[in-house]
Amino acid sequence: MKIRQNVRHWAAKKALTAPLVGAAVTEKLVDMHTDIFLNKTDEANREPRRAHLDDFFDATMDAYVAALQAGYPEAEAREITHIQANFDFFNHGWTEMMEIPAGELEDHYRRYESFFREHGITIDDPLGAFAPVDGVAEAPATPEKLEYAEFENAIAGFADDVYVEDGEGELHKGGDTPEPEDVDVSAAPGAEDGTAD
Repeated sequence: MKIRQNVRHWAAKKALTAPLVGAAVTEKLVDMHTDIFLNKTDEANREPRRAHLDDFFDATMDAYVAALQAGYPEAEAREITHIQANFDFFNHGWTEMMEIPAGELEDHYRRYESFFREHGITIDDPLGAFAPVDGVAEAPATPEKLEYAEFENAIAGFADDVYVEDGEGELHKGGDTPEPEDVDVSAAPGAEDGTAD
């Protein structure tokens, strides 16, 4: 998968593993991801999907931290959560929100199979052990889109590795890019709403 990585991603990583500011950053990141993906669909679909995406992305924040704790580089930990989201979008037939075409889902699963298996994550069960106790809000599916899917927002051809576009626009294959020194946690989305001291 092709993803971006800049100082805000590094700051978010630092914030999400900090006890005080982490909750505010999580809330902001959930809101941002929900809005980003809802903007890829028709306006009529947005509100019916919002609560589901909020719940889903909140759960993937736990998956992100677990992947970091398991030793995955930041880009790979973040890619894991995006793959989970694409599994969910596929299951709902939300093809216009997918970042990768359906034909590459299995390849992405295999790359992180050990992590996914450890946490009970499958294409059919994208959250696995990270699913909230109360579940995720329901949202209407559009399975008919899978039959003639165009995957208009998906980028194909990046299934063999994580491809990181850095802050200068350079593309690097592999997720083990060096973390900048002295990352300021206040650069993380939502950090200004938490306590960074």
